[in-house]
Amino acid sequence: MTPALTAATARRVLAQLRHDPRTIALIVLLPCVLLGLIAWMFHGTPVLDQFGPILVALFPLIVMFLVTSVATLRERTSGTLERLMASPLGKGDFVGGYALAFGAVAVVQALVVTGFAVWVCGMDVHGSLGAVVLVAVLDAVLGCTLGLAASAVARTEFQAVQMMPLIVFPQLVVCGLLMPRDEMPTVLEWISRAFPLTYGVDAMQHLAAGSSLGDVAGDVAVIVAFLAGAVVVGGLTLRRRTP
Repeated sequence: MTPALTAATARRVLAQLRHDPRTIALIVLLPCVLLGLIAWMFHGTPVLDQFGPILVALFPLIVMFLVTSVATLRERTSGTLERLMASPLGKGDFVGGYALAFGAVAVVQALVVTGFAVWVCGMDVHGSLGAVVLVAVLDAVLGCTLGLAASAVARTEFQAVQMMPLIVFPQLVVCGLLMPRDEMPTVLEWISRAFPLTYGVDAMQHLAAGSSLGDVAGDVAVIVAFLAGAVVVGGLTLRRRTP
């Protein structure tokens, strides 16, 4: 990787996003709209306080996965990646630049969504609000890196969209959102440990109950490890052209 080329790739991606208001609206506004609907539906109940921090991490992950996987695949199918790879730009520069660009967008998204949930919807966080923001940012960036990895095995944008239920939905089922993990069948509980979303949900559940950042440090470390692994996989499996 060359830092200058990685930074140039990140600037190019951010410039493209700046001229795409629909994608910006999808990234920033959609999670807020969904949270606002939930707050409206369950107004006067503790539902938002109980599940809001989890959704603050969950919605950005799903949105960033979808946007990143489709955008990266479009670079290949349009021939842009072919031309870039003929230059001194390496695979690491391309993947790193995309990760930096969408990571920066994920930070903005997490700040906006968390602020909207707390100050507009009235979500009460018993733990550290800063820790909630941190986990939300990491989950959003994780969605970016998983999207980068998924785009490497998809051949069309439709297939990239299909990767979302394949990768995300099984995690939703066993992450502890629908049922406490210690009440699941033993096999499913063990399977849940292999999914990164499990640790994001676990961290948010503890923070919602009043835990500090130090109490969820283990979950945060696992999320970071999965994030780094997804970047490596994305770089190793990156192809110039989709057959």
